[in-house]
Formats: sequence, structure tokens, C-alpha cells
Amino acid sequence: MLTLRSFLAMTALAFGLMVAACGTTTPTAGARDAGITTQSQIATVYALGSSDQLRVTVFGHPTLSGEFEVDGTGAISMPLIGQVAALGLSTVDLENSIATKLADGYVLDPRVSVEVINYRPYYILGEVGRPGEYPYTSGLTVQNAVAAAGGFSYRANKRVVFIKGKDDSEEVPYDLTASTVVKPGDTIRIGERIF
Repeated sequence: MLTLRSFLAMTALAFGLMVAACGTTTPTAGARDAGITTQSQIATVYALGSSDQLRVTVFGHPTLSGEFEVDGTGAISMPLIGQVAALGLSTVDLENSIATKLADGYVLDPRVSVEVINYRPYYILGEVGRPGEYPYTSGLTVQNAVAAAGGFSYRANKRVVFIKGKDDSEEVPYDLTASTVVKPGDTIRIGERIF
């Protein structure tokens, strides 16, 4: 026969287990903040990729200037010089590549400027209101991305976020803080809490 004391002890134990289950059990890589400079998160120059939209200006030659999108092959198609590889290059590297091609018999001493006008999108899935593809904006955090996707669902784990970078082979769990950053091309997954 159960006594009141043993009943209360079992109830307290069950409550303690439920509270523990609400916490995160997934080991994380820590924070993914803009200020973090661990080996895997050292700030690097933005590398161009598919779906980036660029504005290329060839000074003094408005017919060679315009807006271009990096296609699935990682190139942009420009007047006169045709396909120019952009995948993995910085904007400065692409400027030099375009200038070199234009200087090869097309334009005397070309001056070229390249700027990113729209970054490739990021993707969010899991326990959010509207999973899908969203346009990247500079300074984007996971909390902003979740807000754009309709907020957390009632089952969402608000302590850990899983992020797979564009060039990563698998997702990495990070602590979900107010400053957890999103990079262009990231796939963000909001997991389900245990309890």
C-alpha cells in the first residue's frame, strides 16, 4: 500500500525527470555569433555562389554594365566576353577577372566594380510556422529568420538550432542565442523539444 510519503516522493521524482527532459540533451558547438573566432568560424571574405545577384559596372561603358545572376554553373554571362567564372571568388577577385578579360582586346584599361545586390537565400525548416526559402539580408540572426518564417511552433526547442552551411556536409548544433548568425546559403533547422 502506498503511503502519502512514498506517493509524494514518486511525484517529485517524476516532476524532476520531466523538467530535466525539457532541457537540451544535444551537445552543441557553442555559440555561432558574429564575434566568435574559433578555427571553424574565422570571419572570411564573402565567397560568391549560385543565385547571388551582382551589379557589375564597367566605368565609361554603360553597355557592358548591368545586373547579373551567378547561375547554376557558378558563372555570369557578360556582353563581349561571355561566361566569367564567379563561384568561390570574392567581389574583388571577380572585378580583376572581368578587367583582365576586357583588357584582352576589348577595352583599353578597363575599370570594373562588382557589388552584391542580393545574396543567395537561406532555408529554414522544422518547428517554425512557415518553413521554406527566404532572402538573406546582412546581419541576419536565427531569431530574425524564425520571425520571418512565422515564429516558433509550440513544440520548438528554443535552446538549440541546427545549421548546415552551404559548403558543409552535415548540420552542426549551436546554442540558440539572440546573436546566433545566419550566413547566405545556410539551412537552418529548428528541432522539436523532448517535452
